[in-house]
Amino acid sequence: MNNHKIDAVIFDLDGIITDTAHFHFLAWKQLAEEIGISIDEEFNERLKGISRMDSLELILEEGNRQHDFTSIEKEEMAERKNANYVNYLDELTPEHVLPGIMDLIKSIKTDGIPIGLASVSKNAETVLRALNLVEAFDYCADASKISKSKPDPEIFLTACKGLNAVPERSIGIEDAVAGVESIKASGMFAVGVGKQLSKADYQLMSTGQLQWEKIKEAFNKWND
Repeated sequence: MNNHKIDAVIFDLDGIITDTAHFHFLAWKQLAEEIGISIDEEFNERLKGISRMDSLELILEEGNRQHDFTSIEKEEMAERKNANYVNYLDELTPEHVLPGIMDLIKSIKTDGIPIGLASVSKNAETVLRALNLVEAFDYCADASKISKSKPDPEIFLTACKGLNAVPERSIGIEDAVAGVESIKASGMFAVGVGKQLSKADYQLMSTGQLQWEKIKEAFNKWND
């Protein structure tokens, strides 16, 4: 097996670096309740990895209220949800970095490989700052840099471009179906963390199982 050059490793944020998905759920639940719609943790799985406006549309459909609001009202609702979410972020500390992630970042850095972030969250930098991880990332692609959300490949292609990386020589790490589809569509090697991610090139059940040597091994096999 040959050792193939790796240009970059690009991480998703929510569910990979830290679990802010629960904060998103609480913020959406708060908004949904204000307009008489009930959502649970199971429904929240459908919101993972997709944009704020797409999430709102799914919630409105769930309550059969998709035609009850103007686009301006929907924008205001999305802003209200974000304000709720930012309030929850006040609770975030470096202790909320998920298991295995710090060791993985250190190992990648030891190999001298650039690290990027691909997050559709408009609060990505706020989250990284709360986790004390801003310095760990060489480039961050977030919602402000793209026009198309996951599963479109734009965010991972933007991150690759920002790191001067060739997608086919780069690795993406995701926990959502839409995210894995986005990585695959960009031409990158996809590491999937969690269930229902069979389209990933290398799949694990938790971030604690992420080991740099094993990921490199899988990447080399994929390239051979």
